[in-house]
Amino acid sequence: MTRSIRMLALLFTLLAGLLPRAASATVPDPENTIYLDLPAGRVVIQLLPALAPNHVARIKELTRRKFYDGLSFHRVIPGFMAQTGDPQGDGTGGSGKELKAEFSRTPHLRGTVSMARAQDPDSADSQFFICFAQSSFLDGQYTVWGKVVSGMEFVDKIKAGSAYNNGVVSNPTRIIHMRVAADVKP
Repeated sequence: MTRSIRMLALLFTLLAGLLPRAASATVPDPENTIYLDLPAGRVVIQLLPALAPNHVARIKELTRRKFYDGLSFHRVIPGFMAQTGDPQGDGTGGSGKELKAEFSRTPHLRGTVSMARAQDPDSADSQFFICFAQSSFLDGQYTVWGKVVSGMEFVDKIKAGSAYNNGVVSNPTRIIHMRVAADVKP
């Protein structure tokens, strides 16, 4: 090999080491990781079973049933959150199984994934939201079950409604599919 070819080969090797690896190759706990594929790209959510074991188990169960595939982000308030998980698409539906609250002291920060619910603390079902920003007024009142570890820039691209109409979205962004990382082949 000539010296210039060896230098090019070395350069490519070094550059390849700087490139991001495939998400599945860097997931430390695939059984507790969700891939949320949106039109803009993949969002990786780390599940938090130590905080909310029953909610995490239910989210994984629904995800494995492909419950979330095609569902819309029906309520999106800029600077606050994006909500999905309703098969009716209007905030009134669910999977049919309400969960007992698993509140914690975990703060609602940018990228926090938490369960939506009605007034009854034990009314969370399948709907969840992802926080765009810190929302400390939710702390201790909603079950936190995950956090976005990559792809928040894709969450930011979810079509928003208006704070003036409670975030209702016309022609909303839809989930392409949602999968447990352990079930995705590399």
